[in-house]
Amino acid sequence: MEIRECKECRMKLSGRKDQKFCSDYCRNTFNNRLNEDATKYIRRINNILRKNRRILASLNPKGKKTVDGITLAENGFNFHYYTNIYTTKSGSQYFFCYEQGYLKTDNDRYMLVQKQDYVK
Repeated sequence: MEIRECKECRMKLSGRKDQKFCSDYCRNTFNNRLNEDATKYIRRINNILRKNRRILASLNPKGKKTVDGITLAENGFNFHYYTNIYTTKSGSQYFFCYEQGYLKTDNDRYMLVQKQDYVK
């Protein structure tokens, strides 16, 4: 007969044959440690995306506005992170951080927009 141990604390297990942990605490601790590196990375990216969205929303309270790129940069906007891109029939690309988006126009100007229902 095989002796089964908790994957976290190594205590002897009794009960179900497919049991891997002695308690919810051990299961949670094991999985949190297992996902710690990925969680840090994901948290960092999500924080950047949320910050970008807050910046766009604060600069664009009425739904459509044009601002300078320097204004976005001074507020800490990170142009490398966005949630999706919407390409129009004419080929223009809108970059979105959730429902807040922007389109680069001429001379380092950006048109800020809010996503409409018809934009997928």
